Amino acid sequence: MDIVEQKQATDIVLLDVREQTSLCNYFVIATVDNERQAKAIEDDLLEKLKLQQNLRPLTVDGLDGQGGGWSVLDYGDVIVHLFTDEMRSYYRLDELWSKAHVVVKML
Repeated sequence: MDIVEQKQATDIVLLDVREQTSLCNYFVIATVDNERQAKAIEDDLLEKLKLQQNLRPLTVDGLDGQGGGWSVLDYGDVIVHLFTDEMRSYYRLDELWSKAHVVVKML
């Protein structure tokens, strides 16, 4: 979450979804100003997690401006969702997963 915050994403939330799904343990959901900012966050996550923890995502969707306002990095136990404000309002993942425990919320 620190990497996402350092790149000035807003309304960052870490949800514990273990009781709701077997898909993963946690969702990180954040709002970005535009897809260029999302790409910068993706690049930073990819680089730092690989170097510091030898982690590589299982799947990445939305790189190079192809996400339509929503980028996803799937690290297995943790899935990172980066939304433009418009797409976050449209998909409303926070509401969809409202029964999940909020671990951290940063406005």
